[in-house]
Amino acid sequence: MITVVGTGTGAPPPEDVLAGAELVVGGRRHLDAVRLPGGAERVVLGPLAPALDTMAAYVEEERRVVVLASGDPGFFGIARVLAERFGPERLDVRPAVSSVASAFARAGLTWDDAVVVSAHGRDARTAVHICRARPKVAVLTGPGAGPAELGAALARADADRTLVVASALGSGEERVERVTPAEAAARDWGAAVNVVLCLDGSRVPGAARTVAGADRGPASWALSEDAFAHRDSMITKFEVRALALARLGPRLGDLVWDVGAGSGSVAVECARLGAAVTAVEQTPDGVARIRDNAAAHGVDVQVVHGTAPAALSDLDDPDAVFVGGGGRELPAVVTACARRARRTVVVAMAALDRVPAARAALTGAGFACDGVLLQSSRLAPLPGDVTRLAAANPVFLLWGVRSPSDGKGVAQ
Repeated sequence: MITVVGTGTGAPPPEDVLAGAELVVGGRRHLDAVRLPGGAERVVLGPLAPALDTMAAYVEEERRVVVLASGDPGFFGIARVLAERFGPERLDVRPAVSSVASAFARAGLTWDDAVVVSAHGRDARTAVHICRARPKVAVLTGPGAGPAELGAALARADADRTLVVASALGSGEERVERVTPAEAAARDWGAAVNVVLCLDGSRVPGAARTVAGADRGPASWALSEDAFAHRDSMITKFEVRALALARLGPRLGDLVWDVGAGSGSVAVECARLGAAVTAVEQTPDGVARIRDNAAAHGVDVQVVHGTAPAALSDLDDPDAVFVGGGGRELPAVVTACARRARRTVVVAMAALDRVPAARAALTGAGFACDGVLLQSSRLAPLPGDVTRLAAANPVFLLWGVRSPSDGKGVAQ
């Protein structure tokens, strides 16, 4: 057996756990904090492969191995790697309180409704987008993905959040500080940060949970136009929105642009499905309307007042883009979006004349392009308690999908 001992937020393991161990593996600070059995070999964790190979030699000879792990080894910890290499049946895991649980405890908060994301050794963009999309998030930090980087990205997105930065948990130098994203971005936090909590106080927590973690998501989408404030029926109709959402594929950890957002119906629906969303709108009344619609549906949408493509230059690269406005600038807008999108671009058009240029912009950017003409008729009442079909205006929907082989699309 390999005994895997979680050290929690700093407490040394009981000495009897190490009794009889012939190999002890762990971080330098964990190994320095314990007294090893006489004759036991110690391996300081750095690159995993050499340590795993050394452990394999001991396991084959049925010699006792102990691994000292930070936090809870089964929560974003080393237990996963060990189970993959040696099989879970060989592991005797002794859990401890994780840094996430400790940080929420220090903040006086429950965390069954929190989303936990690791940015340690990973692209920080996913953590940033989840912090924008969800009201209570814990981020396990790493080099290049700490409070300063997280705060800078949230400040750029105008995200109104409170960051709780927990450092050196369980030690005599423990610090738990509440800061704004801008304050976090302006500081050098050093290497002692364990976890950052990202909290949106404007969104009231829901009732007691049955399922922990991210919420279950909306029970329906492609909502009726009546669910949004809009001007003179200038809104993406729900039939078009349904297929657009299917092609955009918004999900937790994604960033979606809604360009020429109008009422923001597509932006709001993407946010309801878990994505971080930036809506670009050129009219002042449209900007206000998008913000009101987002608030009415309890989601956070960054609204940028400006005209594409110029207004796109300072935005973070999106995973998916919906283009719902256009005019003469449509080819330039689609081209700008296609150059930045990591996965897909969806374009909705009422004018037949604009379809070839939009398609050329997508294919010219290396996207595989497809599309449909959507024509629908809705049930409408007639006098005498009978029903007719009322035709809606036809809409062209094009979508371009980036090939995974080009290296820009990155799986979450």
